[in-house]
Amino acid sequence: MEELDSIRAREEDPDFWLDQAKAADIQKRKSQLMDMAESFEKAQKPLDDAEVLIGLARELEDDEQEGEVQALIDSCAAALDRLELARLLGGENDNKGAFLTVNAGAGGTESQDWAEMLLRMYLRYADVQGWKVDMVDYQSGDEAGIKSVNIQVDGPFAYGKLKAESGIHRLVRISPFDASNRRHTSFASVFAYPQVDDSIQIEIDEKDLRIDVYRASGAGGQKVNKTSSAVRITHIPTNTIVQCQNERSQHKNKDMAMRVLKSRLYELEIQKQDKEKQKVESSKMAIDFGSQIRSYVLHPYKMVKDHRTGFEMGNANAVLDGELEGFVKAWLLESAGGEEKEE
Repeated sequence: MEELDSIRAREEDPDFWLDQAKAADIQKRKSQLMDMAESFEKAQKPLDDAEVLIGLARELEDDEQEGEVQALIDSCAAALDRLELARLLGGENDNKGAFLTVNAGAGGTESQDWAEMLLRMYLRYADVQGWKVDMVDYQSGDEAGIKSVNIQVDGPFAYGKLKAESGIHRLVRISPFDASNRRHTSFASVFAYPQVDDSIQIEIDEKDLRIDVYRASGAGGQKVNKTSSAVRITHIPTNTIVQCQNERSQHKNKDMAMRVLKSRLYELEIQKQDKEKQKVESSKMAIDFGSQIRSYVLHPYKMVKDHRTGFEMGNANAVLDGELEGFVKAWLLESAGGEEKEE
């Protein structure tokens, strides 16, 4: 691979290790490329074995090897499918960690309960992926569910995959909060931002910030924080608001809130430069009818459909339990196809 050879050549430069942060990022990319090369070799092996088996079967006129040959071909197809997904995750920030926010739409308890269902879905998906999740901010609903939540997700290609989830998510179901058992439609918004590390410089003028401290909310009892440790930061020029209350101290909450703010501002800057991301940003319509990217229907039938790609699954419960990989891959393929057309 040309990129891998290029990295190996750069490592021989005595000045390569002078910038430790940059060298670490390049080493991370090298590890990714080596994993891809190894995966390609593993994908090729069952195909080679199948060719040998087919040759032997023809020579011996033996039809009993058909099942084993098919199993080898299926194994190769599955491995190539994983390689295709890795190829689609080649964006500059795709292998970074992510901040994921979920906000309930209008509709009170219904939408707040839906927002909590989405949070559970993403926590399950992260668990399947082997990602680490930390709660940054959590705003409980008035009666049930959540008003908003912000989580930090760390792991391979966390942002690259979770960016497929940015947009409005619509739920149709018989409401558990309606004594008349009527069907309700609820909305919630989801947006992913790449985590900004020290290698990316984001200049923030202190004069552009308004910092407020307040008492963190909790589940009650001993969990209630009795000091004003929660922090809310407003970036006045862009009206970007972030907050953190998960840490024990005001200082730690401020540090985390600044990390989130830098990630948001970085994403805003990227969107200005990247036409495709501007389209994503323009999709941030009201959390209401007609603006959804995906619909989750639990009544009168069960189906989850992504309106951007047409990909759908009839097993809605599996999707809500974190089975999102099909939706993610379909969106990545759609996005890659759009970029190729523009070129």
